[in-house]
Amino acid sequence: MTLHTNLRSVSLAVALAACAPISQAAGFVLASPDIKPGSTLTDAQVFNGFGCTGKNISPALKWSGAPKGTRSFAVTAYDPDAPTGSGWWHWVIYNIPASASDIPEGAGTADGKGLPAGSMQGRTDFGAPGFGGACPPPGDKPHRYIFTVHALKTDKLDIPPDATAALIGYMINANKLASASFTAKYGRAK
Repeated sequence: MTLHTNLRSVSLAVALAACAPISQAAGFVLASPDIKPGSTLTDAQVFNGFGCTGKNISPALKWSGAPKGTRSFAVTAYDPDAPTGSGWWHWVIYNIPASASDIPEGAGTADGKGLPAGSMQGRTDFGAPGFGGACPPPGDKPHRYIFTVHALKTDKLDIPPDATAALIGYMINANKLASASFTAKYGRAK
């Protein structure tokens, strides 16, 4: 490749990046009184099963600064370090009304009774709806758990009841205006 071709490729990439939709709206933030960004998850957010003995309680989440045009929200919790080749979905909630700005602690039960009215939980990689806490393999480096709120441009996502988390993630991304995230870690000794 010539220098001219390289410069033209770089210029094209910069131009395309500038035209891409903004996924992090200025001022759109997600926080939790239960989990500080960069911290280690506590026993409360650890799964109870698969060799783990945590309490499996979903954390409280609060968000603010959603972009104009937000018509609903979705929340995800994802471990990109799981040894699956595709990560691990720990929690998927969608059709959260635009009027909502938080999820209370413990709302991630299978029945979702503590969630804002109209919200739906998708099936996680544990095989059922509801929050599934951290449970990385013993001896792995600490895994990252990414909690994200997505502002969506639609009132509802039309999702089949038995949809996978990956399908729900696809629909979230197809309708996303912006996202706000924080990451915490958790590991188990060998």
